[in-house]
Amino acid sequence: MALADVKIVLVEPAGPLNVGSVARVMKNMGLHQLVLVNPQCDRFSSEARQMAVHAIDVLEAAQIVPTLPDALHGCQRAIATTGRRHTTLNLPLEPPSSALSWLITASPVPAALLFGREDRGLTNEELNYAQRLVYIPTSPDYTSLNLAQAVAICCYELHLSATRENLTETDRTITEKTIVPSASLAPSTTNLASLDVLEGFYQHLESLLLTIGYLYPHTVASRMEKFRQLLNRAYPSPTEMALLRGILSQVEWAIRKSESRKKDEEQRYQDK
Repeated sequence: MALADVKIVLVEPAGPLNVGSVARVMKNMGLHQLVLVNPQCDRFSSEARQMAVHAIDVLEAAQIVPTLPDALHGCQRAIATTGRRHTTLNLPLEPPSSALSWLITASPVPAALLFGREDRGLTNEELNYAQRLVYIPTSPDYTSLNLAQAVAICCYELHLSATRENLTETDRTITEKTIVPSASLAPSTTNLASLDVLEGFYQHLESLLLTIGYLYPHTVASRMEKFRQLLNRAYPSPTEMALLRGILSQVEWAIRKSESRKKDEEQRYQDK
């Protein structure tokens, strides 16, 4: 049941063999929500069906959406995977064993695990939609993982986290030795603002900052990226986001009131 609320999101997958393989390993590990963002291949192709084998139902139920925000609709938590050892984002790269259990809580919440394109992964802009980043350690001799292989590793870790209570004492001891404590990286609370709410705030903030001249068109992307990173580290609650949105609305009201007063004064001056 803990895995029922976790979406596996593939951004612009190009290989039907990969999509089919992902559907299969998802079903192997008890995951069923597959979301394809602007797919570049046919999920119903013979290649995809061949690799899915008995997971055709996962393929058929897959949600197709045009953008990543659409895929994250309703989610409260999101982890993105990256194949780059270093990013410009102010988020630590965590191994799957320590990070992915955060998607599964005692009181399940809608969550997503994001994977990028086969050839270049997720862009920095796309990584910014996640609150945490996962990097799968590999041999320096060959660091590039196939998409389906990366999904398989992560799905296994999710399955392991969900079923850990059922492990034998020996297995649990072995498993716990591989886990890097990450309590300091994220709160245990499940009362997090949804990613939809966060996105609405970012759009509101960007519009206001452009209006007051804090942002300029050529600086929007870099400045907003920093704001996203800041809030992703803060894990705000719905109440806190409502507070921030209220501040933005009040600033907009003050601007309108100031402009109205200025017009009234100009009109009175013209009437004299």
